Amino acid sequence: MGASPKATEPRAEKRKSTASSLAATTLILAFLLFASAGCITWTRGWIFFLVFTALSIAVVLYLRRVSPEMLVVRSRVHEGTKPWDQVMVRLLLLAMIVIPMVAALDDGRFHWSRMTWPVVGLGYVLLVAGMVLMTWAQTVNRFFEPGVRIQTDRGHHVVDRGPYAVIRHPGYFAASLVFTGISLSLGSWWALIPAGGAALALVIRTAWEDRTLRAELPGYADYAQRVRFRLIPGVW
Repeated sequence: MGASPKATEPRAEKRKSTASSLAATTLILAFLLFASAGCITWTRGWIFFLVFTALSIAVVLYLRRVSPEMLVVRSRVHEGTKPWDQVMVRLLLLAMIVIPMVAALDDGRFHWSRMTWPVVGLGYVLLVAGMVLMTWAQTVNRFFEPGVRIQTDRGHHVVDRGPYAVIRHPGYFAASLVFTGISLSLGSWWALIPAGGAALALVIRTAWEDRTLRAELPGYADYAQRVRFRLIPGVW
C-alpha cells in the first residue's frame, strides 16, 4: 500500500523547508562574498562558493537519506537551551558571517594577504574533513542540536559510538576545522583572526557544556572517565 496523503504532506513540507533554507543560505553566502569583494569576477570566491554549495547539498541529501530527523532538529535553537549557550550560538553565527566577509575584503578587494594555492588547497582539505566529521557526528548522535540543553523530551542519553568514542565533542572539533578551512580556502590570513576567535569560543563552550552534562545527564561522568579527551585527541 502507498503512503496516505496525510503521511506524505508533512514529509513534503519538511523537504520544502529544507530546500528553502539551503537556497537562502546559498544566496546569503553569495552576497557576503561578492558584495564584500566588490566584484563578481573573484576567482577564489567562485571556487569556494561552488565547492561549499556542492558540499552543503551533499550533506543535506545524505542526512535526508540516513537521518532525516536531524534536518528538523538542527533547524533551530530549541526551548530549554541554556541562557549562556544562546549567547554562544549567536557569536558562532556571527563568526560564520564575518569570516567570509573578511576573507573577501582581503583576497577579493584589498589584497592584504599573499597566499599560495597549495595553502588554499590545504584549506579545502580542512573544510571537507570538518564537514565530513560533523555529518558523521550528526548521524551517530540524534541529540546533536544547535544549543546545549538536556533533552528530556527526546529521551536524552549518552552517545559513545563513532567519533564520540575518541573525543567527547567531535562536532566542535569539526567546526574548528571548518572555520579554519574557510579562511584558507578563500586565500586570507586575516580571516584566521575571526576564525581563531570562533575556535576559542568553541573551547569555552566545550568546557561549559561538559560541566553541564556531568551535572545533569545520567551516565556522562562515567563516559568522561572512559573518553578522556574533550575536544582535541591526545591533547585536551
